[in-house]
Amino acid sequence: MPLNHQILLDNRPQGAASASNFKLVSSPTPDLQEGQVLVRHHFLSLDPYMRGRMNDSKSYAAPQALGEVMQGGTAGEVIESRSPRFKPGDKVVGMGGWQEFSVVNAETPAAMRKVDTTHVPLSHYLGAVGMPGVTAWYGLVKIIEPQAGQTLVVSAATGAVGSAFAALAKARGCRVVGIAGGPDKCQYATAELGFDACIDYKLHTDAGSLSKAIAQACPAGVDGYFENVGGMVMDAVMLRMNAFGRIALCGMIAGYDGKPMPMSYPTLILVNRLKVQGFIVSEHMEVWPEALKELGTLVGTGKLRPRESVAQGLAAAPEAFLGLLKGKNFGKQLVKLI
Repeated sequence: MPLNHQILLDNRPQGAASASNFKLVSSPTPDLQEGQVLVRHHFLSLDPYMRGRMNDSKSYAAPQALGEVMQGGTAGEVIESRSPRFKPGDKVVGMGGWQEFSVVNAETPAAMRKVDTTHVPLSHYLGAVGMPGVTAWYGLVKIIEPQAGQTLVVSAATGAVGSAFAALAKARGCRVVGIAGGPDKCQYATAELGFDACIDYKLHTDAGSLSKAIAQACPAGVDGYFENVGGMVMDAVMLRMNAFGRIALCGMIAGYDGKPMPMSYPTLILVNRLKVQGFIVSEHMEVWPEALKELGTLVGTGKLRPRESVAQGLAAAPEAFLGLLKGKNFGKQLVKLI
């Protein structure tokens, strides 16, 4: 069995996360038992939610255990199998973690699924046609419930979730406005992702200034908002929400370092009778087949052209992850392991 390189959570962050929170180790891969398969990971997914799990605090999921392999989505290939469900050569997606190989109990429901790479590249199953894409689908379809002609806004617009959100919303006849960091990302949003407009939040130092820019891009106000960031960005959008607007609250990356993140205008929830709903996509597995089918079609037909930032090698994962938290990635952040 091959030697496996792994990255563990060595200690918890005190404030901002750093590379010193992680530890690179190697260990032999255990022999397979009946019903198990050995997967060689080709790609590792890096996602903002991982930062919250590094803290030892109450959340929707248990904290990442110290001294254990960092959790994370993976896409790879079965290289050995003792299960009739999988055979060597199968391309699979699962939660293999920050390591080069994983041993998976194939009989465990939803532990791993086969994917078809004929029309969709393997890496996209960790982004547009994976958890981030389904996240965008659920927030849009089940919470925002868009109607043709409405104006929708999404923060972190050029990331894996935001780019899928744009394609899904445009397919439903909506006007879609993104919020992203930097002119290059905004240009990509409008030129390639189909956004009607994109606002560079880095040009604004407070919610009032950003809100004025949103008003210019959304002259009819905002009917639905998909929130990935929180803080100043959420305050700015709240000021432009229409009556009976809907906010799908997916991420609060501005607060992942543990600092308090008060809401400046909570009265607007009452005044405008807003629906604000947080959600965790893994709690809604019943929608995944429908969502993945639509997302796969969008990618396969070229209507969704997701961009990827790819770090090379497992050792590069910590710095790539820290860069993701600071918005240095352009599109879905991956680590290529083979």
